[in-house]
Amino acid sequence: MPARADETLEWLEADGLGGFASGTVAGVRTRRYHALLLAATTPPTGRMMLVNGFDAWVQTAAGQFALSAQRYTPNTIYPDGASRMVDFSADPWPRWRFRLDDGSEIEHELFVPHGHAAVVLAWRRVSGSGAATLRLRPFLSGRDYHGLHHENPAFDFTPRGDGALRVWTPYPGVPAIASLANAVYSHEPSWYRHFLYSEEQARGLDAVEDLASPGVLSWDLAAGEAVWVLASLSPLESCPPLKKGGEGGFSDASDKSPLPPFLKGGSESDPLAVAGRLRDAERARRVFPSRLHRAADAYLVRRGDGQTIIAGYPWFTDWGRDTFIALRGLCLAGARLDAARAILLAWAGAVSEGMLPNRFADRGETPEFNAVDASLWYAVAVHEYLAAAPHDDAAAAALRAAVDAILHGYANGTRFGIRADADGLLAAGVPGVQLTWMDARVGDWVVTPRIGKPVEVQALWLNALAAAGQWTAAWTELLRRGRAAFAARFWNAERGCLYDVVDVDHQPGTHDAALRPNQILAVGGLPIALLDGARARQVVDAVEQQLWTPLGLRSLAAGEPGYTPHYGGDGRTRDAAYHQGTVWPWLLGPFVEAWLRVRGGGAAARAEARERFLAPLLAHLDQAGLGHVSEIADGDPPHAPRGCPFQAWSVGEALRLQALLS
Repeated sequence: MPARADETLEWLEADGLGGFASGTVAGVRTRRYHALLLAATTPPTGRMMLVNGFDAWVQTAAGQFALSAQRYTPNTIYPDGASRMVDFSADPWPRWRFRLDDGSEIEHELFVPHGHAAVVLAWRRVSGSGAATLRLRPFLSGRDYHGLHHENPAFDFTPRGDGALRVWTPYPGVPAIASLANAVYSHEPSWYRHFLYSEEQARGLDAVEDLASPGVLSWDLAAGEAVWVLASLSPLESCPPLKKGGEGGFSDASDKSPLPPFLKGGSESDPLAVAGRLRDAERARRVFPSRLHRAADAYLVRRGDGQTIIAGYPWFTDWGRDTFIALRGLCLAGARLDAARAILLAWAGAVSEGMLPNRFADRGETPEFNAVDASLWYAVAVHEYLAAAPHDDAAAAALRAAVDAILHGYANGTRFGIRADADGLLAAGVPGVQLTWMDARVGDWVVTPRIGKPVEVQALWLNALAAAGQWTAAWTELLRRGRAAFAARFWNAERGCLYDVVDVDHQPGTHDAALRPNQILAVGGLPIALLDGARARQVVDAVEQQLWTPLGLRSLAAGEPGYTPHYGGDGRTRDAAYHQGTVWPWLLGPFVEAWLRVRGGGAAARAEARERFLAPLLAHLDQAGLGHVSEIADGDPPHAPRGCPFQAWSVGEALRLQALLS
């Protein structure tokens, strides 16, 4: 693990509900999303930023020394705590070691207990002697996680509670913040202004924020461990009554405690006991076969009474397409069949006119159905789940019924021009709507519209028909026609690979010959390959030569019109580059599977694939989002990681690939 104080290396702790804590190894918050306590109020959506960060200092006989660092406008780092960091580890959770100027050392750790909107922080002196006082100022906001916070007179600094407990309610309607610490609290309200988030600035977004600090927590490190537990409180718990006459504790002994049950330790809430209990439980839970298995744990979250998959941290929630692609690795290859079952059943009831939603809005608006492939990925995931759990008769009926509803809807015609054509292939698309995974849109401009018959959609469609054909013969003829048409219509003899789209804009006989990675799904990544023999080998060779990078496949070959070598700039510039050469790690799974298939899948080929393809991906676990795989990377070397540093389908396909090659 890296030991340097690096702002480009990020850590993540997820709570299993959709909330999380995140930051950089250096401790400098570079994103508006970096947080100590970020809670999902309607899991996994409704995320609220509650506690953004803190400043911390240790006072010894030799002076006062910072353990934290912030960036302020115009570009000033203060205080200098990052300069004292001498070690960092992310396993089993983030842990820092600081060496003070007098030679003494302080260890700091942070973890999020699974299933709770909370975070536990601890500090201990591991070398040195004499007096040592830790002082800490928390920075609070109480805002939507996509927003920014600014100084205003409405913020409520007033704490409720006494002793080890303080509760802050920043604004009406915002979850309250419970602070449980074996510390002395001094109420010293103040605004800290002009924090600068460099990653937001680089993305052309608003990047300056003001945060509220209600007071100072102080611990005597010479007396033992310092513990601070933060938790988001539900509305019923958020406003405990005050004693008459001002601040302090609760009005009388009959008042209900504001702490949720998991923070209580007997009749009194002892911070050390609470932290110890949560630490022991997490240490016992975090026993995983590999780093990728551990990473997978972060994306499996609750939605209502069921489960779903977060597409990526820090800004995505759950998306249909991402869920079903990621599920194959996170749950099936990751040996989490119970989670796979729960997720597939939860989505089974969401089929509408043959389609599954691609996105549930954060605030409860109408679900978005703008994906032709999400429902087909669901059918593939159902097929693979039933193969892995052949005796799950209770789930099989509901899952098969959902797949049949999808295929009937598609065969008969549904939204956005999606319909089975006479040749057995699936046509899709209308102007102004992005339906495939290459879905970037800027205003009314769909960057890669791909209207007609996209190649990977046909691979998914025909695989879905084949899967459903195992329990009903109704799809046999459509599958036969579709396979014959695919073989006849998608081969690009001039380039020795597959067309990306045929019947472009629903014009019969037209084709898009751009060299893109979508064709790899006709050879690998799905249960049934649509090509074999010499043509399959040619496709794999073309993809390897022109699209493969150590972090995944380019979304467009470098020689093609519109190729964009780097992903960056403002929103429009980034969206324009998203599928025009940008590298996608999730595609490495289908590619390597295809690469193995055309080489017979023997031991020598698998050994070569582990060295050439898997090893660089595993090395990436220490390069951006620690222990995870990034969403995207630049098309040109050195293929700098971009986008979400923690992406579910990237981790899922890496896990599926690891299982395939083990």
